[in-house]
Amino acid sequence: MAVIEVEDLWFTYPGSTEPTLRGINLRIEEGDLLAIVGENGAGKTTLAKHFIGLLKPQRGSVKVCGLDVSKAKVSQLARHVGFVFQSPDHQLFSETVEEEVAFAPKNLGYPKEETASRVERVLKRLGLEGFRGRSPLTLSSGERRRVALASILSYDPRVLILDEPTVGQDAAQKRELAHIVKNMVEEGRTVVVITHDMDFVADHISRVVVLSRGRVVADGRAEEILVNEELLKASSLLPPPSVELSLALARRGLLPSPRLFRDYSLFAKELVEGVLS
Repeated sequence: MAVIEVEDLWFTYPGSTEPTLRGINLRIEEGDLLAIVGENGAGKTTLAKHFIGLLKPQRGSVKVCGLDVSKAKVSQLARHVGFVFQSPDHQLFSETVEEEVAFAPKNLGYPKEETASRVERVLKRLGLEGFRGRSPLTLSSGERRRVALASILSYDPRVLILDEPTVGQDAAQKRELAHIVKNMVEEGRTVVVITHDMDFVADHISRVVVLSRGRVVADGRAEEILVNEELLKASSLLPPPSVELSLALARRGLLPSPRLFRDYSLFAKELVEGVLS
């Protein structure tokens, strides 16, 4: 079942002579875990803003959870889609972290006890318990990103959109983010990650959509997209280091073909077999 359907979407910002989005077609299914990647200005965030109704199609259509974005209110879409912005300060406005995380479930009508339970669970999960009484704006950039994510996870939307979620996060926090994302997908939720962090994509994302100059130039399995040197170069993307190594070894005949390895023990095994064969 498709939760997001984009058909021939065009969009040009006021004052610009060049479209930012040019005939985008995209179908995102329930339970998908995908990354949208591309150079700066490719249209990634512009596309994602159509999913929550902040932008409306000028040509074409966007449907989210059965709602036509051109006709739906932002408040209607917000019940289904949670968006964590690239700059967390754009969505933090409560006096304390606890109030920030409780805001959405309160306004969606959850009982007081359930709201408190959800807040407690999310604060603990994201390592924010010690900040509950602090103003979000006094926290570090990475901590504010986690508060913004917590404010969305507290009401458990069907679709979660994360814009550059790994910026300012250390390795442990990235692993926790990956764990949260995978849990949501296992529960049938859909997660869309907009990112330049190709390592995170290589380690955790199953489907990759590549945008370039406002168009979808590739859409497929990460194992296929990330080893396509010609595609990555044309889209101004660098492969993650693990893929760069695989590509270099394949060129030297030490691997039969470039591969995306998520299991490094398998990578070592194939490398040894290639060297010794």
